[in-house]
Amino acid sequence: MPIELFEQGFALKESRIHIKSDKKEAIDEAKKEIIGHRRNLEEYVVKYPKFQHTLKPINALPDAPEIVHSMAEAARKANVGPMAAVAGALADLGMKAMLRVGAKVAVVEDGGEVAVTTDQPVTVAVLSSFPELSGKIGLRITEEDSPLGLATSSSKTGRVISFGKADSVTVVASDASLADAAATAVCNAVAGEDVGASVQRGLEAAKTINGVRGVIIIREGQTGLWGKLPKMINIK
Repeated sequence: MPIELFEQGFALKESRIHIKSDKKEAIDEAKKEIIGHRRNLEEYVVKYPKFQHTLKPINALPDAPEIVHSMAEAARKANVGPMAAVAGALADLGMKAMLRVGAKVAVVEDGGEVAVTTDQPVTVAVLSSFPELSGKIGLRITEEDSPLGLATSSSKTGRVISFGKADSVTVVASDASLADAAATAVCNAVAGEDVGASVQRGLEAAKTINGVRGVIIIREGQTGLWGKLPKMINIK
């Protein structure tokens, strides 16, 4: 029988973070960890602003904080700028903090980027700028899937830099920082006037990124799937 889960949301500057766990104290630990890593990142980019503004991979300095190294590594694998991985990296670090204090269910969502480790099924809705499909399908994440990262990027929202035309790209990967960076890279590949061909280009791009497990691409009602995804379900 599923056990009771505790939930809490909080705002951290422009981030909206939602945490779920079987242990209440794990949520407090995740919050503390996320706030600390966010502060470390901010201090780093003040000293090295190129890290924040580049759209290409860049090496982290040897003494850089943990979050910077995580972002740089994800960006290198996906061939994008490191800030494409920031939300996912914070989610990963929050989840790891929860596991360290004994949580069996550890879910951290930061603006749609999700890090999950769970011993009972957890459903994550897939959102898209294509309204007919947004929130209508979900991924049922189980213990066998864990741990994993999930991220969704769209070329049609004003808050992201994208060179593609996808309504949404949802990536499942080994961790959320990589999923976040890869979603941006795949979104950039879904370009051109031929919708079907652009979706296929996105799928091929996803296959080249080491650590990506699967992808869902939606553009103008056409959908492309690739890889080993958690079970897809309808959401009413």
